[in-house]
Amino acid sequence: MKRQTSALAAVLLLNLTPAHAEYDVFEPQRAMIHLGVQAVLTCNGLFTSNRTLEQINAQELKYIPGKFGVESSPLVNIDNEARGVAISNESGMTIRAIYRDGIGCVVLRPDQDFNVADTLPSIKLAPVPKNYATTPWPLGDATTDYQFTSAKQQQAIDAVAEWAFNTPTDEQDTLSLVIVHRGNIMLERYAEGVNRDTKTRTWSTAKSVFATLAGIKVDRKEMAVNDSLNLEWSPQLANPEDDPRNKITLGDALQMSSGLYPVDSFNMEYANGSGLAYWAGESSAKGAVNRGLVREPGTFWDYENYDTLLATMSFKNTFDNEQEYHQFPSRALFNKLGMYNTLVSTDQYGDFIFSSQMYTTARDLARFGMLYANGGEWFGEQIISPQWIAYSTTPAPASASRGFDYGAQWWLRKADKNNGPAKAFTTRGNRGQFVVVIPEKELVIVRRGLDYGKQGFNPWELADKVLEALEE
Repeated sequence: MKRQTSALAAVLLLNLTPAHAEYDVFEPQRAMIHLGVQAVLTCNGLFTSNRTLEQINAQELKYIPGKFGVESSPLVNIDNEARGVAISNESGMTIRAIYRDGIGCVVLRPDQDFNVADTLPSIKLAPVPKNYATTPWPLGDATTDYQFTSAKQQQAIDAVAEWAFNTPTDEQDTLSLVIVHRGNIMLERYAEGVNRDTKTRTWSTAKSVFATLAGIKVDRKEMAVNDSLNLEWSPQLANPEDDPRNKITLGDALQMSSGLYPVDSFNMEYANGSGLAYWAGESSAKGAVNRGLVREPGTFWDYENYDTLLATMSFKNTFDNEQEYHQFPSRALFNKLGMYNTLVSTDQYGDFIFSSQMYTTARDLARFGMLYANGGEWFGEQIISPQWIAYSTTPAPASASRGFDYGAQWWLRKADKNNGPAKAFTTRGNRGQFVVVIPEKELVIVRRGLDYGKQGFNPWELADKVLEALEE
């Protein structure tokens, strides 16, 4: 009898034990984010990139799991006058995104509708100069034919483009390829429906652009990589000055080694991570500080969008007002380089989402890459110091476990296992956004894509092919 009682107790205990792997308590948030991804990408596709709904369905939305593609339905509302998109599900949940000048599409919370448009931030950007089309590259768009050393070299470069646009897998979808050699555009090619004026999302390539802006502040002695981020982590608690997170430095955040509890890299990006700010209307700032310290800062590499957003918050705190903050990227960097087709999105609270949400053209990214290839100098002005470029492209100590392939918001070749600057480095954004810079060869390669599935486009393989072609 005692044995039977014990067996029954074991069965009851088994039945009462939560089946953690069988039920996802975050499913409502995942559903909300799923709607928001479609709303934001469709909104930006229509009103930022000026693409057709057919193009958006075929490319921008193709990576979304489950049903994708926005079609005529009571669950879809595209308001061309308001420049907004609303996507609903059968349960009655709706996520909206609305275009704002100088920012692109801002995602709203489920409890908000298009009537809040006038309360949302906008940024007045400088207009494209009237003579932009006739001003010589790179300050303008007027280019001359590249002088190849031989017909064989030109054929080799053309072959690289053919490879980039016709990779063996359908999951790699190249939109544009721009190769700049010694300051001149050597090759420029676009997929059907895309041209040099098409602005598309950079995803995490924005991180490298932000690091440049932070570097400008460091060069001006307004920030320092070894200084605390100096953020209000939990001001409501007693003795906030004793918060252990105060030891996190700007350098720790830029090198993806803040020591904070990981979220995005633990497959929670689309549940309770940065996806809530990207796609569901949550404050990017609130989400970034809502993590506890679990490791000593600087000791463990962990790729987190929130680390970049923490650095962005620290960067914001160096300005006297929000207008100066919003104007800084254009005035300090974009306009000087001729990047007049670039905008950075904010959340609805006015905070730049510099971890991902920047829209720009392939040519503007080529201009950005040229700045690094030129050692930070641009037509006689030292926009960013060589010291900052060296810092950004020196392997982060915590990246040792990865083969030293990450600096400060820049990716490095694993072959550059040393304590100094890498000889080649690249931005890396989701869906295949790369700006490869090889200063010794005076070479910049921009590849934009809308890859999906396993993706896996290799920027170093592309770079090697270009280098080989240059030798012809």
